[in-house]
Amino acid sequence: MSENLLTDTAFNVNETLERIGLSAKAAGREASDIRLMAVTKTVHPDKINEAIEAGCDLLGENRVQELLEKYESYDKRAEIHFIGRLQTNKVKYIIDKVSMIESVDSLKLAEEIEKRCAKIGKTMDILLEVNIAEEESKGGFYADEIVGVSEKIKDFSHLRLRGLMTIGRFGAEIEETRQYFEKMRHLLVDIKSKNIDNIYINILSMGMSADYELAVSEGATIVRIGRGLFGARK
Repeated sequence: MSENLLTDTAFNVNETLERIGLSAKAAGREASDIRLMAVTKTVHPDKINEAIEAGCDLLGENRVQELLEKYESYDKRAEIHFIGRLQTNKVKYIIDKVSMIESVDSLKLAEEIEKRCAKIGKTMDILLEVNIAEEESKGGFYADEIVGVSEKIKDFSHLRLRGLMTIGRFGAEIEETRQYFEKMRHLLVDIKSKNIDNIYINILSMGMSADYELAVSEGATIVRIGRGLFGARK
């Protein structure tokens, strides 16, 4: 893609959706089963609204303060998920502004979301963040913790566990990344097979600009794209 096209948000959205569709077809899946998320970190609201106008109806916010600053400027046709590291003392600021928190990486955070949702009578959809490569520099649960955590989440009446999220290891070779994505898919299937009460597992959020086509082939239902839609961040 030429440099000038990287600034054409609508073009990039359309091309990404087309590539998602081709990857889905090659994997024997339906393109409609995969949602494109626009990752909005450092992106001006005008460009984000261009992406929404072009057909991307899901935004991913990484930072609480940035979400608060840009929230009123967004085209309200789009759904917002929080995908970044979330401190417990910041939960109260976003609880009424997002439809899902994908980055639940501790029971302490889950408990705080439960408490804040109970106060406003809301049930929050969440994903558990999985540190699938077991990197010390990253947060998230290890794969072998997920079933036990899911068993505890079932007792939270204002949370609804919808699936899993992971961030691939930066710099990993394609086959290593494929193995991580495949492991995530098997983990999702394993939890579904447990038939745990209050657990509605069907979402697998994985894959970013460099590897989303591979993620689609391995079962992703949400792919999180920033650079591929808006160009490189400054």
